[in-house]
Amino acid sequence: MRDCVEVLSDSVDELRKSMVEMNQLIKGGGGGSNFEMIMSDIQTWVSAALTDEDTCMEGFAGKLMNGAAKTAVRTRIVSVAHMTSNALALINCYAAFHG
Repeated sequence: MRDCVEVLSDSVDELRKSMVEMNQLIKGGGGGSNFEMIMSDIQTWVSAALTDEDTCMEGFAGKLMNGAAKTAVRTRIVSVAHMTSNALALINCYAAFHG
């Protein structure tokens, strides 16, 4: 469980960095000549966040933890991973449309 909390903390940090960069990109008029580099960073961070979430879920695959707690935590992680995956898809579409 401790490992899961650690990788989810990394995931949150990566998503925060992505949000800051997206806000600066939008407020700054599109990033100009840096657009592709900025979008690449954002895509990398969100993809890394998704990997972190998957890593956490893999930790619940074994029999070390069973019962209601395992089910509740895993259900929430799956939900967060779906939202992160959707965010990455939207970011990829934005990059393709504006790039």
